[in-house]
This record gives sequence, C-alpha cells and structure tokens, in this order.
Amino acid sequence: MPGYADGGNKFDLNRWDAAYFQRLKDFVGQAGARGIVVELAIFCPMYEEKQWKLSPMNAANNVNDVGEHHMHAVHDFTKNGPLQAIQESLVRKLVAELKDADNLYYEICNEPYFGGVTLDWQARIADTIADAEKDHPERHLISQNVANGAMKVARAHPGVSIFNFHYANPPDAVPMNYHLRKVIGLNETGFKGTGDDYYRMEAWEFMLAGGALYNHLDYSFTAGHEDGTFAYPQTQPGGGNPGYRKQMKFLATFLGGFDLVKLKPAKELLHSQGPKGSRSQMLATPGLQYAAYLKELRGPLRLTLEPGSYRVSWYDVISGKELSSEQIQHEQGERELTLPGEVKELALRIVAVTQP
Repeated sequence: MPGYADGGNKFDLNRWDAAYFQRLKDFVGQAGARGIVVELAIFCPMYEEKQWKLSPMNAANNVNDVGEHHMHAVHDFTKNGPLQAIQESLVRKLVAELKDADNLYYEICNEPYFGGVTLDWQARIADTIADAEKDHPERHLISQNVANGAMKVARAHPGVSIFNFHYANPPDAVPMNYHLRKVIGLNETGFKGTGDDYYRMEAWEFMLAGGALYNHLDYSFTAGHEDGTFAYPQTQPGGGNPGYRKQMKFLATFLGGFDLVKLKPAKELLHSQGPKGSRSQMLATPGLQYAAYLKELRGPLRLTLEPGSYRVSWYDVISGKELSSEQIQHEQGERELTLPGEVKELALRIVAVTQP
C-alpha cells in the first residue's frame, strides 16, 4: 500500500524481509571472520519528531494500525499497545536468525535515557531475549546502555551482563558500579575534537580503572572508505584513523600480557601527585602483577608494593615501545621508581619474578 512518509509503500509489521536478515547474518559472519565483535543495538529512542515521522512504528507508516500515540510512548509497554507484541516478535526473530553467531552481543536500546524509554520496558526486552535463547546451547550477552558520563545502576536486571556508558571520562562509572561484578563498558566516544590524544587517554583511563569494554566511534570508516582511510574534516564530532587504531592495538596487547581476571582496581597504591592535567590509574593483584597508566607525571613514581622480586617495564603508550626494563627486589611498603625520561604518557608493567 502506498503512503510511506519517505516514499514507496507502507510497512507490514507482521512480515519479514528475508533479504535484510540475509545481509545481517552475512555482516555478522564477515565481522567474525575478522575477529570483530558486533554490538547489535536492537532499539533506539525517537530523538526528534522528524525520526518519528519516518518510523515504521508510526501508524502513518504501517498497514497494521499500530503506533497511534506520541513518539515517546514507543518504548513503554503501558502506553504502546499492540506495538509491544510486534517489538517482542522482532527480538525473537533476531535471536533465531543469529543464534549461531559467536561474536555478538545484544544491546537492548541505544541511549534509552532520551525519549521516554522506561526501565520496565528495557527489562521486558531483556526477558524476551533470554526467553528466546533459553533452549540455545550458546547464549549471548545482553547489554544495557545506562547513561552519558556516569550513574549508579539502580535496578540491575539479572539477565544483563554488560552495563554500557557513553562519554565516560573521567571513568567514574566504573567504581560506581564495580560491585555489580558485571562488565562495565564505554561504548561511545566523541565531541572532543578529531585528534588522537583525548581518545587515547580516555581508553587507557577507562580500561585501567577496571572497565572491560572500550568502543571508539571511528569517523574514518565511511561508505567508499571501508578500510578506515577517510580524511574527515575538522568539523567531525570525533576522531579515528589508522595511527590511532595502532595505539589501541598496543593497549589491547599490553592488557593481554596480564592475568586479566585476577586484576582489580588499585589506584590507591599510587602515591605520586602530578601537575594539573595529570592522570593515573592502576590495576593490581598485589604481590603478583601491577598495571598502571600515567599521564603528565613529573618526578619519580611512588607506589605501594608487596615484598618480592619484580620485573619493572615502562612503555610509551603512543608508540608501544618498551622504554626500559629492570629487575628489582622490594622489601616492604612504598617503592620509588624513576621515570624513563620525559615521556607524555606511560604504561607501567610490574610482574613478580618466579623464585628458583
């Protein structure tokens, strides 16, 4: 039936487009073949009236006579009427089509804190995902996008394994929610210029504070530049380029050199204070392994170590180059370490040396 607001026919919300699901499975499969994890955000709020005007969930754009309400009622099952069943049907269809993907997690809704998305509705969608997967041998993680910046999760749904934040620097969202013993993620960045420095610092700080997921919006990937080489203008709301991705690869390599599941936030072990603009974070398994990020630190570093023999290695986080390495014997209390020259951003790795 003609009449869609953007031209062409209206949508029938009770029929599936087989070509769409074929493309979706191919996309996820191609990503998996390249070692890429896909976050599938199932829903998104209506930010503005112009989005609602084009939405298939608007009664004006479908043949099902659903969606005859305000755009902010779409994600509230006490107000959206028969649209709720259609939304849950979509969730079950997605789960069925992607049941074999091993590189995927589901995010309930992108930025639900805009546009009337209720917590009860989000819990209902989480329950629907879990129920749709209950008979699958391999189940997928479920993510909930909590806030821009930081906020304490008030009602942690038991089926949610990842709590994601946008623009979370400083990384206060991590200590606020670490007690949940779930993945705390930063899955959207931007609006801090197009250079590498801020986003690199943001990534290191978040991960070394105890975060478990960092996802940078990289504006160098566009249609026609699928290899990430688009030279975007300075007016873009974010950055990204091949050089920056190499810096992120070193962050992943650095963290991969530790027994990650045993590391815990330990910033209190760092005692040196830098000038304005300095940053520091540390993870540790005291007596066994210590990982730290230091920005704009001046003078020696003082930190608390357990007694033991350690290998101390310093790295330039921009180049990934090892700057120095030495073995030390520590007796007790604080230890003073000399910085390896005037380097803007440093990573520090301290691991216990096995005694003969």
